[in-house]
Amino acid sequence: MSLVKYRIKEVAADLGMQAKDIAAIVEQYYEKPKSTAQVLEEDQLNLIFDLLTQRNQIESVEVVFAAAFAAKEAEEKRKAEEAAKKAAEEKKKPEENKASGKPAPAQPAPAAKPEEKKPAQPAKQPAEPQRKRERRVVDTSAVTVNADRFDDRVDTLISERDQNRSGGKQKIVGKNKKQQQQGQKGVKSKEDERKRMTRLRLEVIKKTPLVVKIPDEITVGELAVRMKKTAGELIKCLIKNGVMATVNQTIDFDTAEFVATELGCKVEREVVLTIEDKLFDDHQDTAEELVTRPPVVVVMGHVDHGKTSLLDAVRKTNVVAGEAGGITQHIGAYTVKINDSLITFLDTPGHAAFTSMRARGAMCTDVAILVVAADDGIMPQTIEAINHAKAANIPIVVAVNKMDKPGANPDRVLTQLTEHDLVPSEWGGDTEVCRISAKTGMGIDELLETVILTAELRDLKANPNRSAKGTVIEARLDKTRGPIATLLVQNGTLNQGDIIIAGTAVGHVRVMTDDKGKSIKHAGPSIPVEITGLAEAPAPGDAFESVSDERMARQLVEQRKQKAKDELAKQQSKVTLENLFDQMKKGEMKDLNILVKADVQGSAEAVKANLMKLSNDEVAVRVIHSGVGAINESDILLASTANAIIVGFNVRPDAAAAASAQRSNVDIRLYSVIYECLEEIEAAMKGMLAPKYREAVIGHAEVRVLYKVSAIGTVAGCYVKDGKITRDCKVRVLRDNVVIYTGELGSLQRFKDSVKEVQANFECGMSVAKYNDLKEGDIFECFVMEQYRD
Repeated sequence: MSLVKYRIKEVAADLGMQAKDIAAIVEQYYEKPKSTAQVLEEDQLNLIFDLLTQRNQIESVEVVFAAAFAAKEAEEKRKAEEAAKKAAEEKKKPEENKASGKPAPAQPAPAAKPEEKKPAQPAKQPAEPQRKRERRVVDTSAVTVNADRFDDRVDTLISERDQNRSGGKQKIVGKNKKQQQQGQKGVKSKEDERKRMTRLRLEVIKKTPLVVKIPDEITVGELAVRMKKTAGELIKCLIKNGVMATVNQTIDFDTAEFVATELGCKVEREVVLTIEDKLFDDHQDTAEELVTRPPVVVVMGHVDHGKTSLLDAVRKTNVVAGEAGGITQHIGAYTVKINDSLITFLDTPGHAAFTSMRARGAMCTDVAILVVAADDGIMPQTIEAINHAKAANIPIVVAVNKMDKPGANPDRVLTQLTEHDLVPSEWGGDTEVCRISAKTGMGIDELLETVILTAELRDLKANPNRSAKGTVIEARLDKTRGPIATLLVQNGTLNQGDIIIAGTAVGHVRVMTDDKGKSIKHAGPSIPVEITGLAEAPAPGDAFESVSDERMARQLVEQRKQKAKDELAKQQSKVTLENLFDQMKKGEMKDLNILVKADVQGSAEAVKANLMKLSNDEVAVRVIHSGVGAINESDILLASTANAIIVGFNVRPDAAAAASAQRSNVDIRLYSVIYECLEEIEAAMKGMLAPKYREAVIGHAEVRVLYKVSAIGTVAGCYVKDGKITRDCKVRVLRDNVVIYTGELGSLQRFKDSVKEVQANFECGMSVAKYNDLKEGDIFECFVMEQYRD
């Protein structure tokens, strides 16, 4: 409700209408007004203004101001004409009086004074001629008299007692006071005129739709503020359209646009620039800027099918000897020059534990070489590699390896390939198949030519003249050099000294080396490099970009870390009816806490993922921490606090950590092959499983005589037929080999003494707790519950 009260007659006066017309409008939509002095409500005023605005449409706001200015000019012109006419009349009056010869008004003679003796006076001077008096008319209407200056003189003339009696000082109200009052009335009328004009302008503006800028997501309360509406109006509109939302609930752009449009607002989409938008270069490369780049080839296949041996044959080096157990533990990136053409190879592990590493290798490459052993055929990891390549939409070149072995059967491999939608080209399909032997070098050149030809068909190009972007292949923590990351540049050129951001890691490129260990200054597209200078080891698979603003990059990293922390807290604290019972059960579960340290981040992820798969209904495996680098004292402290064991993969504890582990009795397990790690942990878990129980029959006794004892109930005199009867055993009552009751043994006596056990071929007295319906000839089958493990 507005603080200013408007009556019907006042509104009619302001609008230049009859009060009865305004009352008629109100009566049409509301109750009939009782009088023209009735105060109008805000909605009634809005209704009147809306109706009058509709009936008196104008083309633009300028029409309103033009009418107001025209009225003002007419008023001023009228006042000027009246003032001129009045001045002319005043000037005309003295002239008329002079022409008629009327004498001036006579002055009264002074009163006579009593005679006094006067001293002798000199002779009289001749009298001067009297001046003729003229009548003068003075216009005092334009004279301003400051009557306040007479107040002090009045105060001296009136006593203080009389002033107090009269209730205060009385001031002379002169003509100037009347003029001031008249001026105040004029100011008031001007103020009312200005208010009417303002109200009219607001009504015109009200008819213009409000423009509201809405981002992709906005809360209901914020939208209400932008629309200049109450939150209740928005919620009412949302509910009417089937959307249940609260003031603080977030709604998407489409919903907000629909509500705003329905409430008469014009919507514009607000583009919010994030730090990524400001920091990263989103320049779209043109055809003139693009140049041909080397292909990136990933080698995939089942474990021990010869992937690394194939790369060994290509690079003419022996890298298999450096892998523990002959199994590739982490991704390696190599650049090979073939017939003046560069090819970048990525070697991925083939073991089942490294699924995520194979997926990363497929997503950032151009061609996949699928290595299949001719004697083994397609295996589970081979199928997985095919699916990864298909998901990445990259062409597959099949290399049938180990053709030098006597049991090689390449035709079986081709048949198996067709089962997975890979039809060989020699059978009319589009999948190139090369028969090779990595050991003898047979078919290697043909395979490389096929790879180059396949890459040329894809027309691979990149722009080297821009800031670098690419993918983190691997990351590790070196004891002396700090975090080290292997990067694959996919576009642009990476220079030494550049600022890069990769996931939650940011830093300068301090040292950059190629796959041969040679220090380089620049790395173009499709070139793998190893860099130092990051603040921490990034996660493999993270995208990296070269940026120019380090301060903004660090802000972005903090945002990403906080977002990850919030997501983790949200997952841990969020409880629904579906998982409430599961979380209650977790209070009864046993936890096996494990701390994982590995030489590279990819291996740490693989070990962590496979250890967590060992969880079952009774034991939950929790990897409380995983990292790269040697096992240090802080790891020992964390493991001791959380009662965890430490699993080291290709790392060793330093001297201080080993001593601390011995003092804290922390178990450290060190492995170099993932098979051994999983097998030992699984064996350790079996010792933690809740023991299982089964019945073990320990003896039988036959009821031969029954006694009724008031304090105990029915007591059976029994003969132990086999085994033994113990005081803590349970009893199953058999009658004609049918179980009629199972319970606990109430008492066991021999003669009048209670005993712990009775052996076979002895007599004893027995009672069954809470059961008295015994008969002679019943058999007591006594048993105990014993633990056992699978």
